[in-house]
Amino acid sequence: MKEVKTMTPGQVQRYSRHIIMPDVGSVGQRKLLGASVLIVGAGGLGSPVAMYLAVAGVGKIGLVDFDVVDLSNLQRQLLHQEKDIGRPKVQSAKETLLAYNPDLEVVLHEEPITSYNAMDIIPQYDVIVNGADNFQARYLVNDASFLAGKPLVDGSILLFDGQASTYIPGNGCYRCIFPEPPPPGEVPSCAEAGVLGALPGMIGTIQATEVIKVLLDIGEPLSGRLLIIDALSMDFRVLKVRRNVDCPLCGDDPTVTELIDYDAFCGVNIPLDEPVEEPVTAD
Repeated sequence: MKEVKTMTPGQVQRYSRHIIMPDVGSVGQRKLLGASVLIVGAGGLGSPVAMYLAVAGVGKIGLVDFDVVDLSNLQRQLLHQEKDIGRPKVQSAKETLLAYNPDLEVVLHEEPITSYNAMDIIPQYDVIVNGADNFQARYLVNDASFLAGKPLVDGSILLFDGQASTYIPGNGCYRCIFPEPPPPGEVPSCAEAGVLGALPGMIGTIQATEVIKVLLDIGEPLSGRLLIIDALSMDFRVLKVRRNVDCPLCGDDPTVTELIDYDAFCGVNIPLDEPVEEPVTAD
């Protein structure tokens, strides 16, 4: 996190509602301006996360996505508009974020995140946000964030249900809760089962809030806790989770000490004439 010593008069006015808060203040706002966050997936979850971090004044936002905007995305992915159909999501997202806050630095990683490049990308940022929609990327980003010593704010959505948690290195990881991926085909994707358009907004704003809390070291992040939301009943549940001493990644005797083949780990069969790693998309 780089040090920002002063704010311009325009920034003081823009962030005045933060600055008057005792838990943020001018010191906290300058921390946000000097902070960097990587968002994996510029879709349903990535949209509210990126937009709220942008307007909050996080100085550097990195976006990882290899997808293009489709008409079906517009039901929930607020970073994109109808004029963006067919364009790379990261390009559309950058334009939207800079329209909200032109002082931002938006870094585009228009490529699949893989076992080969994750450790080049992730260590560049202070906090990592996972908004990808497949288990390969979920385990990959979890493992890479832990190995790089970076906090990870994770979220997932399907139908009317959403989950969110924050993983701080040394206090558990995604594998502590879900040591193995489900069998292929057991859990449908949003493209197969659908998702309520407003649900990513609920989970994504929670993720953005978690990022700000971690960056400012305030409050109690969802570390050691898993938030589960049922939007149909509007039921919010918090499950306490502990670091698993037998976790293959962060346990006492880890067996995962480097990034692996996540397609094979998740049981995804890739034809021989296609790339080994699947592009990251977000729903």
